[in-house]
Amino acid sequence: MSAYLSALESIYLPAVVIFSLLVGSFLNVVIHRLPVMMMNSWRREALEFLDQKDSTEGQLISLSQPRSRCPQCGHAIRWYENIPILSYLLVLKGRCSGCDVPISARYPLVEGLTALVGLIVALYYGFTPQMLAMLFVSYSLIVLIFIDADHQLLPDQITLPLLWAGFLVSLMYGWVPLDSALIGAMLGYLVLWLVFWLFKLVTGKEGMGYGDFKLLSALGAWGGYAMLPGIILISSVAGVIYALIGALLGRQDLAKPMPFGPFLALAGWLMLIWGDQINQWYLSLVL
Repeated sequence: MSAYLSALESIYLPAVVIFSLLVGSFLNVVIHRLPVMMMNSWRREALEFLDQKDSTEGQLISLSQPRSRCPQCGHAIRWYENIPILSYLLVLKGRCSGCDVPISARYPLVEGLTALVGLIVALYYGFTPQMLAMLFVSYSLIVLIFIDADHQLLPDQITLPLLWAGFLVSLMYGWVPLDSALIGAMLGYLVLWLVFWLFKLVTGKEGMGYGDFKLLSALGAWGGYAMLPGIILISSVAGVIYALIGALLGRQDLAKPMPFGPFLALAGWLMLIWGDQINQWYLSLVL
């Protein structure tokens, strides 16, 4: 058995990278289709409430159907055109084989990012159950980052399972003490909920969405309440810097809402891995 485990450990790094590349290809599908599925669902519910017929019935999509196609010409993606990164660079050369329209570099970017994040997690945690749990968190956060950046949505279909999974791993593996996970989830939601209402009372506007509350709650469940100050600080500073740079470059109107989920997700991922070191470094500066 020990020899078998040693053999697995010797190949698990490349295995995690290859697996993450394949997952990254699937994450592209989720990033593109899940918001469409949510909007279709809201539309059906609205039409049902209004007692109107849905003219798009029978044309709805899921994560598995229909097959991936070029949005311009309808060309069905062949299996060899769907190999992560390699197909984009070597087979398609960044263009649809059916109509030669450029394909967004977003697709290989997500695949490469997922592989890089998977490698970092594998190196940090080693061949352990914690590594598998952190891969799940990382993949979920990547989806949330891109969906929120595109649509300013943080789907419950991802944030709520992430929340409950945080409690589960704390219960099963002692990731953090269960009471810390519970308090972290409660405080994570409550802090942004209070910020939301204070901002609304002062300005009459909504400064963030409820999805942000749920995401910070999920991160609190995974990291415990001690990680929340670092997550809030890092995400806030990163968001302000991004907004100011965008404004200086003319790409961001400070009067318009900006998605906060990507900064929460990035800060949460950093704190879940290096939170203790970040907290110690910060305390060494202020004490």
